[in-house]
Amino acid sequence: MKLVLIDDHPLVLQGISTIMQYQDDLEVVGTACCSREGLKILAESKPDIAIVDLRLSGENGLDIILRGRNVAPECRFIILSSGSDRADVRRALNEKVEGYILKEATPEEIISAVRLVARGRTYIDPLIMQSLVCEEKDPIEELTPRELEVLAAIASGMSNREIASSLFVTEYTVKKHVSQILDKLNMADRTQAALYAFSRGLGQVSAFCS
Repeated sequence: MKLVLIDDHPLVLQGISTIMQYQDDLEVVGTACCSREGLKILAESKPDIAIVDLRLSGENGLDIILRGRNVAPECRFIILSSGSDRADVRRALNEKVEGYILKEATPEEIISAVRLVARGRTYIDPLIMQSLVCEEKDPIEELTPRELEVLAAIASGMSNREIASSLFVTEYTVKKHVSQILDKLNMADRTQAALYAFSRGLGQVSAFCS
């Protein structure tokens, strides 16, 4: 299996190259420290796997990968990063990058990731996956107890005036709660909010549909 390494840190290039030289099924066929050299090596060697640093000097590894797919269409790409910024991770996932490894990964983890990606799988560092899972919270958890009451009332088909009367607050206060609910749930109108509330067991379907 042929590998190319693109990273502007000599120690990283040397370290990964050393790791790979003891693996019978893995061979580093080229290294580069910038996009120009990297794209040239990708075009010439047509590797199976390329490990690309996310933060090269003045360059973004994801941009290099997008260009690299044109010169080496059969190559599968793994991002190597010193951090797990969510924006970077999400862009990598959107660009369908085959792997994302943190530089703090052990040699065994790097080798395992390369072999997994080579088999057509996607490898995301466990620390990154943990961060993504923690981020993906149910938006309903962002609502306050009073906002949950208002959401349930919306799902029951109550108007702002009726909600205000039942909760002993002003219509203005209800409108403010409704606006905050829609914003937190990222929804456009009351109907979307009501349908979402139904899916979470809030409100009375019969009252909404009558």
